Amino acid sequence: MTILVGTAGGILIVFIFLDVFRFMILPRRASSRFTLARWFLRQFGQVWIGLAGTVRVRSRRENLLSFFGPLALILLFCLWAAGFILAFAMLGWAFGSQYSHSLFPSFITDLYTSGTSFFTLGFADIIPLSGPERALSVLEAAVGFGFLGLVISYLPLFYQSFAEREVLISMLDEWAGSPPSAGELLRRLGNDSCLDDLQHFLRDWEKWTAELLERHLSYPILGMFRSQHENQSWVASLTMILDLCALIRVGIDDVPQRTGWLTFAIARHAVGDLNQVYHLTPHSPSQDRLPAEDLQKLRAILAEKDVHLRSGPAADEELARLRVEYEPYVNALAEFLLMDLPPWFAGPGAKDNWETTAWSEEGGSHF
Repeated sequence: MTILVGTAGGILIVFIFLDVFRFMILPRRASSRFTLARWFLRQFGQVWIGLAGTVRVRSRRENLLSFFGPLALILLFCLWAAGFILAFAMLGWAFGSQYSHSLFPSFITDLYTSGTSFFTLGFADIIPLSGPERALSVLEAAVGFGFLGLVISYLPLFYQSFAEREVLISMLDEWAGSPPSAGELLRRLGNDSCLDDLQHFLRDWEKWTAELLERHLSYPILGMFRSQHENQSWVASLTMILDLCALIRVGIDDVPQRTGWLTFAIARHAVGDLNQVYHLTPHSPSQDRLPAEDLQKLRAILAEKDVHLRSGPAADEELARLRVEYEPYVNALAEFLLMDLPPWFAGPGAKDNWETTAWSEEGGSHF
């Protein structure tokens, strides 16, 4: 029995160590079918997102969902620490629980000793007497010290990645409205006769998308962290960029089609890989995001600002073909994360986030 418990404890230590290594250190997606982190985040996510889905008031639902990412990360750290403590306690029990004195039943003492060693508390009220248990205490203290140091160094880098992701999302407000839309961005550029700015704009978003892909592949939980505003998200921003590139590839006068090709390619790559990371099945939206009548309306809105989108059956078929390449993937991400997909053009009377304040929402004032 002691050999079995000791073996199980050793296997558990190795299993948790590999899980921590894959999740926090390995700079690529883990290929293992089962990891503790993936299992925990998936189960906890299903419960939390399912609970949030029952809340009908949007602001309350978004507030509840905003807690998921940080809370899941903290609970995962706690789960790993508890696993280490339990595993080392099992090894201590297998070695005979030889301590200077024991005030509790044997395995409770092992758990207590394991906890004090892991967090390097050094109370010295219970001292291991045998050589193997002394070596085990030193080993556990080293593991605990390294684990706590890793967590402390990991969190600032993680939140830095989150902040860097959100910079362009916040800037998208003045470019394309809130929520962002490809039609609104083109309308504003046409209004200011600045269609030439598209090349520079898409080059920035090509880099942003590549960075998002690398960070979310390495740290999938980063995708659970939500933007500051309810009408903004990384899924909506990425979808808007794909919409914009699709329109450019269909054809806009005075805009070379290659302008949107590279950004479309990396964005399509990102949504495809992220569906695999979150184990999602791509499927088309239940409602067409751009029915024929809305497409005609979009062309009319753009034409008013001297932005001429290519028309005709061939153009419509090309746009439909391009949308099929990415809409099922962004729709699966949006449903999984309870994030809204953006419209193709802004609704009447829509205001940017910079034009509103908490006072204006209550009828007090606005810019």
